[in-house]
Amino acid sequence: MFVLKDSTHIAAPLDRVFLLSCSLAIVERELGMHPVAGKGSSRNAGLVVGGDSIRWEGWQLGFWNYHVSVISAYEPYEFFQDTMTDGRFRFFQHDHYFIEIGGQVLLKDTVRFSLPFGWPGRLVGKKILVPHITGLLRRRFDLLKRIAESQEWREYLPELEARSELEA
Repeated sequence: MFVLKDSTHIAAPLDRVFLLSCSLAIVERELGMHPVAGKGSSRNAGLVVGGDSIRWEGWQLGFWNYHVSVISAYEPYEFFQDTMTDGRFRFFQHDHYFIEIGGQVLLKDTVRFSLPFGWPGRLVGKKILVPHITGLLRRRFDLLKRIAESQEWREYLPELEARSELEA
């Protein structure tokens, strides 16, 4: 089993960072795969919540790929987890932690995965997928940080923008 961990600090409110992390549009933008309706998917747009299942399809590493995951844990503004239910991995699970520290958010991710095919799978995991997934995590952090710390977040969270305007 491979375990990858990374974190970043984002200078934005906790609710904004959490909700942006739940946005399928942002994940699609970073991942390059698309959420599709049907085929085991209960959501293909908007913000994920606990129990949602999402089927992703698209090109990764030169191969057509699919990945179905369920939001297996969901504690608003603190944590959520997506767990693969169907796809190319033997096991894939992604934990997202959100910790408010001094007006910023510490976003911590842990990805655990394993591949089929014994030692050849482990070799592919080590040489190809660990660097690939590490790069995806870093790009996700950079994208979330850029969106959350600018006015761009308003494009993804109109409900939060309306609430912010009422509170002002």
